[in-house]
Amino acid sequence: MKRSLERIGGAAVAIGAAALKFGFLFAKFFGFFISAAAYSFWFHSWTFGFGLAVLILVHELGHILESRRQGLKVSWPMFIPFFGAFVTVQRAGLTPFRSGLVSLAGPLVGSIGAAVVWVVGSMNHSAQLDALANIGFLLNAFNLLPIGFLDGGHVAESIRQAWRVPVIRFEGGVPMQAFAPDRARAVQLFALYAGIAVAVVLCLLATRPNGATL
Repeated sequence: MKRSLERIGGAAVAIGAAALKFGFLFAKFFGFFISAAAYSFWFHSWTFGFGLAVLILVHELGHILESRRQGLKVSWPMFIPFFGAFVTVQRAGLTPFRSGLVSLAGPLVGSIGAAVVWVVGSMNHSAQLDALANIGFLLNAFNLLPIGFLDGGHVAESIRQAWRVPVIRFEGGVPMQAFAPDRARAVQLFALYAGIAVAVVLCLLATRPNGATL
């Protein structure tokens, strides 16, 4: 009897832990479905609304992938209908260059996602997919603007810091030595930012509806 109760208790704990885990994930991604529904209502098409939410998710996955590559702690995406989504990244102790790479990864991967939609739409002569790709490029181009809370704003601040702020060498979390600003990294980061921005804007112009030309 005692062993049976222990088994029941163990099963209950396992079920409760699973419920908490997957309930947390559901709560995190619930905003995704709300956003998809909101965009579906706005554009009068559930396929378009869902596709737009997926492109926003792909953008955020870019930040997550680069953060994980660098071994950083990063949250799951949090969606806010009509405002996009965001992730929180633990950037404490990051060099400006590494922080800038995290910020650039979102627009880069997001634009790659939009490019895939563009290719599929062109192959299938789908005006809806072409329009979805255009909006995807637009959102990523907007995010690259060098304005405060946007990805471009974070990159601009990283470039400024890399150009002006001395590099500090730490040992065990204690600052030990200061070096001159790493301006070569600032130039590299600016080149990456400019290259990605130009490519995204060109794709945005190329996917304009109604066959518009430059």
